[in-house]
Amino acid sequence: AKDQAGLTKKLNSELANGRLAMMAIIGMFFQDGLTGSAWGDWALYGASPLRAFENELGVQEPVGFWDPLGFTADGDLLAFKRRRCVELKHGRICMLATMGYITPEVAGKLPGYCSFSMNLKFADIPNGLAAISKVPAAGWAQILAYMAWCEISQDQSAGSPGAKGDFGFKFLTAKDQAGLTKKLNSELANGRLAMMAIIGMFFQDGLTGSAWGDWALYTASPLR
Repeated sequence: AKDQAGLTKKLNSELANGRLAMMAIIGMFFQDGLTGSAWGDWALYGASPLRAFENELGVQEPVGFWDPLGFTADGDLLAFKRRRCVELKHGRICMLATMGYITPEVAGKLPGYCSFSMNLKFADIPNGLAAISKVPAAGWAQILAYMAWCEISQDQSAGSPGAKGDFGFKFLTAKDQAGLTKKLNSELANGRLAMMAIIGMFFQDGLTGSAWGDWALYTASPLR
């Protein structure tokens, strides 16, 4: 490049493309070694233990059945169902948690008092991690009691509807099987996204002290 700005841009591009290429070539080697095809035709990998679960809910394009750590390598159906139950539960909790971060910032907080004895209004409670120290102990006890009730009020033993995440709430269900499958896949996908989202929100909140992650507040950042 003729100018310094153009040169810097090209050098940054070279580094970024090199990092991407390092990840790409390892992925190519891996799929070539497993399938015998440079383009990774997974239909050729007949010995894959993942075939036992490739038609389960949550197997979606573009990655298909994604298990990079090999938790399902032994083909244990019972272990798979337990992990699916846990994934579904964590996804639902994280979807609620993510909305709990966003809603007060967008729609505002509830009117009235969280605690009359402490003269604590809902509007006085900050959003995000800062709320942990502001909510009274009795409030946390109520939250934990409700969580416990959700756990023990339904049969979640193996083979029960509760083990599959079905607790009788049919408000968002579908009348036909294709529509139901689509919605159940969407729930899993949104839950996975929410698990990543809430961790990101916790991380930026913890570093910046702001629920929305105002990085101008993170003056100790080594990136400065």
